[in-house]
This record gives sequence, structure tokens and C-alpha cells, in this order.
Amino acid sequence: MSKTLFTSVFLISLLFQMGPAFGQKAASARPAAAQAARATAAAPAAHYETPFVNKTLPNGLEVIVLPDSAVPLVTVELAVRNGSFTEPPELNGLSHLFEHMFFKPSQAAYRGADYLKNIETLGIAYNGSTREEIVNYYFTTTSPYVKTAMQVINDAVRLPRFDEQEFAKEKQVVIGELERNESNPFYYLSRELSDRLFYKYPTRKNPAGTRETVAKATTDQMRTIKSRYYFPNNAALIVAGDVKPDEIFTQAEQILGSWEPRKVDPFKEFPLVEHPPLPKSEGVIIEKTLGDEQQTTEQNVFIQVGWQGPSIGKDDKATYAADVFSYILQQPDSRFQRDLVDSGLASGASLNYYTQRNVGPITLFLITTPEKAKAAVKAAYAEIAQFTDPKYFTAEELENSKTILQASDLFDREKTSEYAHTLGFWWSSTGIDYFRGYQKNLRATNRADINQYVSTYIQGKPHVGIALLSPAAKSAANLSELDLTGGK
Repeated sequence: MSKTLFTSVFLISLLFQMGPAFGQKAASARPAAAQAARATAAAPAAHYETPFVNKTLPNGLEVIVLPDSAVPLVTVELAVRNGSFTEPPELNGLSHLFEHMFFKPSQAAYRGADYLKNIETLGIAYNGSTREEIVNYYFTTTSPYVKTAMQVINDAVRLPRFDEQEFAKEKQVVIGELERNESNPFYYLSRELSDRLFYKYPTRKNPAGTRETVAKATTDQMRTIKSRYYFPNNAALIVAGDVKPDEIFTQAEQILGSWEPRKVDPFKEFPLVEHPPLPKSEGVIIEKTLGDEQQTTEQNVFIQVGWQGPSIGKDDKATYAADVFSYILQQPDSRFQRDLVDSGLASGASLNYYTQRNVGPITLFLITTPEKAKAAVKAAYAEIAQFTDPKYFTAEELENSKTILQASDLFDREKTSEYAHTLGFWWSSTGIDYFRGYQKNLRATNRADINQYVSTYIQGKPHVGIALLSPAAKSAANLSELDLTGGK
């Protein structure tokens, strides 16, 4: 599961989170919530619905409101079903470039719209992000200026200028971001894994794009992206914070209700690709030592093993099982952690599923040393073989995992400015009804569901094993490509 980030940056950050030398795991970053969940897991769990309400306007725009009056702040977000999953090679990375251009002055700004005269004094913070299956734009402000934030979004999405000089500057900004990614050796690990897992259409899983595609981008291509995906019936307006839903629905209708819908569903006119299954397993060794990471890569071996996982809309049940099973494995007292981390074979280990409509990847992460790398990989594959063993996890661990997932979601709601992005992510990749029933379906997940998920997508299935290590570490590790696939 992923409710925040999503791209190669997400995968890179996980590598740093998995062992004591690199900080805590994502779930362990919430010790109070996790400890409370474990303490009460034996008791019957309450079922908590996320208290958002939603309404679809006549033009197809879905408006999602999460009221929270704890502080007088509001986040207003526009989520669009766009991103790398819509990108053929010639457009790769241009959804991200479009996101950068969104915040440039619109035609309304140049006409001197009244609401913009004092915009600098409104205290609006803004940003955006691009992932595989969503592009979002968000503004956080105080409650009196919600309408202003909506007006800014309305003009930016409907009346962009795509000024050539601004466009040239922003291309350099994006190229700079790409170069920073490439200065990190872990970028090559995550990029290589994704490119091989989705070998026929790798651009569909690469939101950042390449320097080449960004450098060649034109404002006409920006208009192409707008003409395909930037319509109310392919977007959602999310408002989270100190607001009243009925008032937001009214304001959204007044400001965005005249936005003309697209006559043809873009995903019918420009269908998503079908990622073919992997024909066979393969192992890859990447030698890389760069910059400040030299000491880290000299002393450690970083390993990822990836599988093509379930897709929303095709096997929803497996996505819930994937989330629950991942949480079982990442608990410090799980058999997975005992055998791989407590044994001393690895300083960090995890198995993660990234929820996606268009094939979500499953990734096993290991951080180990050159001397222990061969044994650690062998032990990891031995764990995989035992995943469906009735004794691999207990009924209590299963229930604890569900409770911790639920507690984690409740904890995330404390900051509505961040939770708005969670709602946008789920709306775009899964549909808001999937998320509305998420807790209920997690609670219904049982051992048979997990075994079905593991046997369908992991055990005995073609996969990609990749190791990132320095030249010196490679010599000491003596790892082979065959080792990385679990072969003998």
C-alpha cells in the first residue's frame, strides 16, 4: 500500500528507512499508535469510517470534503487522473513538467482578476506532485480564503498561458531535479527494477521522465496533455480542514461548475497499456559508488526483489491481503524479521505492495553486508517459500496487523493538510468507494486470502532480483545473478 509517495523517490527513501543505521521503518515512525494498537489488538476492533463526504457536480467533477475544525486551516487540492501511466515514450515526464507550469500566472492573472490583487497577503502555501497514476495541486490557507484557493485552481486549470520564456525556465528546473536523482546511486536500483518489471512499457512507470524528453518538450505538448486529461470528469476537488461540506459544494459549483467536461473518456480514447507478465526471472548486479553515499555503498549491499502484483479493478481482494501481509512481516517480532534481521543476516528487511490500478509492484528490500549478502539472499528466498505455511504467522499477528493499519490511518488524519493528499491518491488510483470501504475490507481479510495473494503473485512467479553495491563490495560479496533469482 502507498498513501503518500510512489515514485522512485519512494523506493529510495525506503532503503534508508529499513535498518537502524538509516532510521526507523515507516510504520515504526508512529510508536504511540503502533503500541496502542498492539495493546488493544486482542479486543474486538471498532470500525472507523473516514468522515469525508462527496458529491459529483453535473459536469463530472467529484468534490470530496473532509471537515475538521481543530484549527482554522484548510487544504484545497485538485487531483487529476494523469501521470506516467498515460505517457508513451515521447511524452515521458511531461505530466510532471505540466505540473510545474500549473503554478505559472494564468490568463486571468494577466487580466488582473480582482481576487488576485492581494493574493500575496493571504498566506497561501502551495505545491504539487506527479506520480504514476495521479497529478495533484494543492493550496493550504486559513478558512476565510478557501474560495480564493478555488479560484486560483479554476483559472490555472482552465486558462493556462504556457508562456515560452517561463516554459524554458521550468524545463531547466525539472532537468535539475532529474540530475539530483541521478546523483544518488539508489536511483539506479529502483529505476532498474521498475524498467525490468515493466519491460515493454517502462515509461508508464517513470513519472520523472528523462533529461532527453524534458529537454525536447514543447508548449504544444503541454496543450496536448491538457486536451486529453484536464477536464472536470477526470478530476476531483478535495477540501480538508475547517469547512462545512454544504458550503464547499455550493462554492465549487459556483466557481468550477461551468468547466466544460470532456465528451469522450480519455481512457477510452487513449487506453492504458497492458503490462505483459514477466517471461522469466532475472538477476542484475549494479556497481555504483557516487558522491556522499560512497561510505554507505562500500559497507553495504542493497537488494530488491520485485514481482508484478495485483491491479485495482481486477483483483481488489488481493490488494487488501497484500497490505495486511506486509504489515505482518514488518512487525519487529515477526518470523520474517527474526529470521532476517535478528539473525544478523540483514540490518533491514521488508516486503511492500504499492497500490495501483495498472499493476502494482511487490518489492522485497534487504540491506546487508558484502560478507553476508549471499546468505541473506538465500535466507530471504527460504522465507518466501514458507509464506503460506500455516505456522508462518499466528492468528494474533494477523489481527494485530489489521489493527495497526487502522491505527496508522487514524494517526494520519491528525494532519488534514497531508490527509487531503491521501484522499486524492486513493480517488485517482482506486476510486473513492474503494477507500471508503478500505477498513471494512481489511478487517475481512483472512489467512486464506493472504495465501491466495502469495501463491498468485509471489511464490514460484517470475521476478527480478537486483543488487546495488560498490566494486569493492562486489568482490567481497561474490553474488551472482543466479543467486539474486533464488536459483541453485
